[in-house]
Amino acid sequence: MKKHSKSLLLATAGLVLGLAGAGPGYATTFDLTSCHLSGGCGTVTQFGTVTLTTSGTGVLVDVVLNSGNRFVETGAGGGALFVFNDTLAGSTITGITATLNGATISIDGGLTGSTNLAPFMADGTGFFTALVKCTVDASCNGGSAPNMNDLHFTVTNATIASLAVGNALGNIFVADILCGQTGCTGLTGPVDVHVGGSTVPEPASLLLLGSGLAGIGVWGWKRRKNA
Repeated sequence: MKKHSKSLLLATAGLVLGLAGAGPGYATTFDLTSCHLSGGCGTVTQFGTVTLTTSGTGVLVDVVLNSGNRFVETGAGGGALFVFNDTLAGSTITGITATLNGATISIDGGLTGSTNLAPFMADGTGFFTALVKCTVDASCNGGSAPNMNDLHFTVTNATIASLAVGNALGNIFVADILCGQTGCTGLTGPVDVHVGGSTVPEPASLLLLGSGLAGIGVWGWKRRKNA
């Protein structure tokens, strides 16, 4: 084997093994399809998405409601805008922002997030241990809530697997909303992720993996040519 071919093989193998060992970043998206709205669910079968993306030792969480829907604290969602399960020691919620079509929303008192709470009930969706809510509840109760359709925050010292844990009823994430999309306009209450979710490698990880595999392919071609 020529020296440069051997070096290429070793470098490429190291890249692929390093990528696998480091655990490539992944983005997992879940659909908010389970409905507990007051007055029923109308004709709507999907209300938004929850996307978890690994970022170092934490997870970025993006909760995006369908156009027309907005977050509110009706009381039926555990007194929060968004709830989930997180009991990892040392885990915290940071960098919370609320947006409307990508523009940051100003909320009186701001937003707060907590993990490792004593299990609390979110209406008929079961018990949870983590939440994101308005620091001043009166700022987000019902019609007084600012119009926000996206929530973004980071959960430190966590993994996607540790956050995507269903409770005893099989519910994973719950958003408390005022529905405004066609088919459920004016209805309020929790919508949740019950099961499902598709895991997709992030573009950067795909690029690294693709480069590594391509390198191995080139080495194999050169080896066959020299033989």
